[in-house]
Amino acid sequence: MLSEIQILILQPVVALVLWTLIIMLWFVATRLPAMAKAGVTPDDAAHAKNLSGLLPSKVMRVSDNYNHLHEQPTLFYAVVIAIALIGNADMMQVNLAWAYVGFRVLHSLVQCTYNKVMHRFFLFLLGSLALVAITLIEVSHWL
Repeated sequence: MLSEIQILILQPVVALVLWTLIIMLWFVATRLPAMAKAGVTPDDAAHAKNLSGLLPSKVMRVSDNYNHLHEQPTLFYAVVIAIALIGNADMMQVNLAWAYVGFRVLHSLVQCTYNKVMHRFFLFLLGSLALVAITLIEVSHWL
């Protein structure tokens, strides 16, 4: 049976998975109509680079963000699940995990809407710092 703190540290993981699924739906809802309008076939879309210039930027930004949600967040999933399994979670890590999720959601919203790169970078940096802190706190439990 999981302790209360183990459950609390896993909740941000589920929240980020849910957010990724929401972005996936947004991606499908925008890309498929844009492909139909542009006369792009599924075979034309076999590689994302083939779509460059064929689909509007606002459509490509959502699919790019969906891809980004499968990059650094995999480290987040791994470390948070490991912390929960090891049983060393503390409230600071829980709060940092929620901060990480919040920064990823904000990053998505910036990228999928107006896409100001410096705003995205700042949010990416803040999320990365939260992830580093979560990890370093865990490592400090081992010392």
